[in-house]
Amino acid sequence: GRSHTASCSALPGTDPAFNFWARKGKSRNLVVYFEGGGACWDSLTCTFPDAGLPPEVPQFYTPAIPPGYSPADLDGLFNLRRSDNPVRDWDMVYVPYCTGDIHLGSAQQTYQNAGHPVLPLPGQFDIRHRGYDNWMVVLDWIQRNVDAPQRILVAGSSAGGYGASVHFPWLRKLYPQAKVNVLADASQGITTPAFDQGTPGRGSWNVQLPPWGANVDPSTIPGPEVLRRGALAHPEVRVAQFTTNFDLVQIQFYGVMKAYYPPGGSCANEALDWNRQMLGAMKNDRSDLPNYRHYLAAGTYHTVLTGPEFFGERTAGLAFNDWLAAMVGDSDWQRALRWRNLSCLG
Repeated sequence: GRSHTASCSALPGTDPAFNFWARKGKSRNLVVYFEGGGACWDSLTCTFPDAGLPPEVPQFYTPAIPPGYSPADLDGLFNLRRSDNPVRDWDMVYVPYCTGDIHLGSAQQTYQNAGHPVLPLPGQFDIRHRGYDNWMVVLDWIQRNVDAPQRILVAGSSAGGYGASVHFPWLRKLYPQAKVNVLADASQGITTPAFDQGTPGRGSWNVQLPPWGANVDPSTIPGPEVLRRGALAHPEVRVAQFTTNFDLVQIQFYGVMKAYYPPGGSCANEALDWNRQMLGAMKNDRSDLPNYRHYLAAGTYHTVLTGPEFFGERTAGLAFNDWLAAMVGDSDWQRALRWRNLSCLG
C-alpha cells in the first residue's frame, strides 16, 4: 500500500519532527487521544501560528510539538492519580497535533506571508498538512504493539475531535471484536459551505476519509456532519459530543470563516449564529442516531478532556467523568441511567 511519512508543519523556524506518546495500562482497554491546537488553511491563517504572543496578535494553529511537552502533565483523562478517572488503567496512545489540518490532511501547500508583525517569515513558505499521514504511522505502531483490546475510547479535543470523529473506523476495522466509543470534545463543526468546499479552505488539506468514505468527495460533507457520517456507517459504535453552549474558541473560528468564506448563518451576531446552528445539529443527531449522545454544558470555556473540568463539570446533576464512565463501561443499566443527552442552556 501507500507509504506515509510523519511530519509536523515545517513552518520556517520550527522543528518538523513528529513523535507520539504511548503508555501501557493494567487493563485490556485502549484510549487513543487526538490533540487539539487550532487550524490553518490559507495565507492569512497559516501566517499566524501559536507563538506565545500577546492576545491581540492572531494565533490560529500549533506548528510544532513544543520541546519538553508531555501528556503526563495534563489533568482530566490523563490524571492517573484519581480513582474517579474511568480510563486511568487503560492503555493510552496520545497523537500530537502540529499540522494545521485537524488531523485529516495529506498535502503540502505554499502560502504567502500575510504580514506577521513579529515572526520573520519569508514572503512565501510551505506548510506540510500531514495529519492523516501522521495518523497512519501511529496506527501502524498500534497494530504492531497493542494486543487486541476489549474496549476502545477514541477521543479528541478541539481540532483533535475531528481526528477522532473521522479516524475511529480505522480502529474499528483493526479490532472488530472491541467495543468502540468515540468522544468529540469541543468539535461541533459549525463552518460555512464556502470553507467546506473551497481551496483555499478545507480543500487545502486534501482530506482523507476512512473506509466508509472510499467513494465520497470530502468537500460534499458539511462540517456538522463529520461525526454523523461515521455514526451512520457504524451504528454499533457509541458516539458522543461535548461542548459548552457559547464556546468562545469555536465561535472565533466560525467568525473567521463567516467573514472570509461567506455566507454563514442568517443571524448577524456570530455567537448566536454559531449557537443556533450547534443546537440544531445536536437536535438532528439525537433524533436520528440511536448511538449518539451529547453533554452540553453552560459557559464559554473550550474543551473538557484534559483540564480540571473533566472532574468538576456538572450538568443536570451529573458529573462529566461519571457520564463518560457510563459511556465506556460494561453496565447496560448504568449506561441507560447516566449516559443520556444532557443540556444546560444558561
